Amino acid sequence: MLRHFAISFFLASVAICTWGRTRPHYGGTLHVETAGDAWERPDGIARRLVYDGLTQMDGHGALQPALALTWESDNANHRWQFRLRPGVRFHDGSLLTSASVVASLSVSCSADCPWTAVKAVGPLVVFTSDSPMPNLPALLASDQFLIALVATADGKTPVGAIGTGPFQVTGFNNGVLALIANENGWSGRPFADAIEIRPRRAVREQWLDLSLGHADLVEVPAEQIRQAQQQKLTVLTSPPVMMVALQVSDSGALANVKLRGAIAAAVDRSALYNVIFQKQGEVTASLLPQRLTGYSFLFPTDRDLNKANELRGGLTTTQLTLSAEGDAAMQLAAQRIALNLHEAGFNVQGTNVSAQHADIVLRKLLIAGSDPAAVLERIVWDTGKVGLITEQTDAALFKREQTILDDKRIVPLLCLPEAFASGPRVRDLHLRADGTADLADASLEDTR
Repeated sequence: MLRHFAISFFLASVAICTWGRTRPHYGGTLHVETAGDAWERPDGIARRLVYDGLTQMDGHGALQPALALTWESDNANHRWQFRLRPGVRFHDGSLLTSASVVASLSVSCSADCPWTAVKAVGPLVVFTSDSPMPNLPALLASDQFLIALVATADGKTPVGAIGTGPFQVTGFNNGVLALIANENGWSGRPFADAIEIRPRRAVREQWLDLSLGHADLVEVPAEQIRQAQQQKLTVLTSPPVMMVALQVSDSGALANVKLRGAIAAAVDRSALYNVIFQKQGEVTASLLPQRLTGYSFLFPTDRDLNKANELRGGLTTTQLTLSAEGDAAMQLAAQRIALNLHEAGFNVQGTNVSAQHADIVLRKLLIAGSDPAAVLERIVWDTGKVGLITEQTDAALFKREQTILDDKRIVPLLCLPEAFASGPRVRDLHLRADGTADLADASLEDTR
């Protein structure tokens, strides 16, 4: 009997100690390093730490309340009203109101918005449109529409980035963005006391700092996921949530749709997938991923140089400019695409000019979410076109996507995951549906 009691006591003690070690701890500073700007869209890690949207996606891509508690539509989706969560305050202590939400949205979307008008009506934010907006709640979860304080109570422009999110900005010194926990956040206090983000850090340096204990969270580019795993890093990887695509101008030298079609046919997706991105993600010629529709495979992905030459025919163009947004892998992918287009008879010159001035831009587009119609509308909107997607059935959605692709203004190439590596102190780290790290729920094993 005594021996049985001793064993039971020992097992209970082990369970208690284990629970004490694994339960979340409050306190400590989380050190994060990134290759790009922490504020850049669509995956800047700081944005969702500081700002909230009216709606948000959970880890599975389903829509959830955020600054808006409820929403409803009428007039056949031509009008939506969002009721704000009461008592929410910005980091400066000012109250979140429907007027402050409208002011923020008017800055973030001043033209070509998914809505015709937005106005404040008491605790409601009301959107109206000349066309139906069935996907508006999902669109408002996008980082483009995160809510920031754009005017103080006395009408002045606030200094710095002020939102309602789980962390607030305290400064940017010596190249480090400093954030502290929002003690009175509507979603509860985060576990970490502070976060320090060191941007524009080469991936190799990030990994070295992680190994030395100088960083707790670093980026893992898709093409280096396998290498990170081989180095025994603790890697957290999302499903494919970013689409690599060419955005082709439909004016000037490329106003002819046949020329744009020749460009689409000339690109070797398999080489990009196998060589540049090291077989991560999946090859695609559709805007929506296979996981959402089940029909992505119906769009052919093979390179067809004969078709490219046939479409181009005897047509010639002036020298075309090709630019790439993003990291070194995107730049290498753009160089390989330029070679593909040279083989199809195009005179292409790589350039660093902005997307607004280049003829062809290689970019990443977010494809996160569980509603295919909403994802498709966000892609169309992100590429500079207003195109409301009202289709609901798979057959109707397929036809709509086919119509968009036939224009050859957007040429899908690959779907890629997002990935991060964390240090041994980090606990309870998860990725959001858009592939960004959810640091509000992450805790540290100890403090420093």
